[in-house]
Amino acid sequence: MIDVRQAIDIAKEHLTIFFPEAENVQLEEVELTTDKTHWLITLSYEGVTTSVASSLLVGKSLIYKQFRLDAESGDVISMKIRDIK
Repeated sequence: MIDVRQAIDIAKEHLTIFFPEAENVQLEEVELTTDKTHWLITLSYEGVTTSVASSLLVGKSLIYKQFRLDAESGDVISMKIRDIK
């Protein structure tokens, strides 16, 4: 089983591969599912979004991504947009 630090590092690595323009990457949330099979890692970064609301703002906004990793192997299962309200 991978530990939390490894899970975070894997998520950050994948974020920078998929979004090389991401700036100021920050760790927001970490969760091990109750059945201990997946790590859920939420990262935020500054970037340009395509949402209408964000396009009305000047400058960059925070974008949130949640990664689901297999807790045993460390494989990335999914990456989703994490909507923070």
